[in-house]
Amino acid sequence: MCNLYSIKVDPRTYFDALGAAEDAANGLAVEKDYAVPGKPAYVVRLEKGQRVLSTMRWGFPTRKPRKRPAREGELPFLYDWWTNARNMQSGMWKPWMAKAEHRCLVPFTRFSEPKAAADRQGPGDIHWWFTVEDQAVPCFAGLWKVDRDHDRVYAFCTTEPSPLVAPRHPKAMPVILSAEDQERWLTAPVEEALAMLTAYPSQLMRVA
Repeated sequence: MCNLYSIKVDPRTYFDALGAAEDAANGLAVEKDYAVPGKPAYVVRLEKGQRVLSTMRWGFPTRKPRKRPAREGELPFLYDWWTNARNMQSGMWKPWMAKAEHRCLVPFTRFSEPKAAADRQGPGDIHWWFTVEDQAVPCFAGLWKVDRDHDRVYAFCTTEPSPLVAPRHPKAMPVILSAEDQERWLTAPVEEALAMLTAYPSQLMRVA
């Protein structure tokens, strides 16, 4: 599954491109030009009908007990981050998918999938990188919520892979929204939003 993607660190990149204002409640700094599970990255959501650019932690967290007793200062559990949302009938995703106010846009510049050992050309050559050619600021279709620790967290939806992605990662690919579908994703009834969970056209993407 996609657990690494690139972003622009400077939020001004997204204000104009996505028509978003700054979220006054932002409290997490985005310091890297890539996103990994459990760390903050950017999302765009609607607040009172206005798009706002927020920072949230990537992944819906679940807690699992430690296999050994917690040492001093440790929590008695570990976090597991669910970064990709696939089965929209499951209890984890269905409630948030059903509420338009809990859908979001997740901007990215490119996303990765791990290479099989046979495809690697050297020690550092471990990922396929996929880019979208017809949008300056493409976005994944995302879901967000406030978790039990009062942190805002997000995940993005995945679907069957396109002919471009499938030979390299046959399980799934992120749902990438067309520019004209971004507003619909944020506002549409759930049945209409579910119909958007499809693969992005291969001819509009590139892989390296």
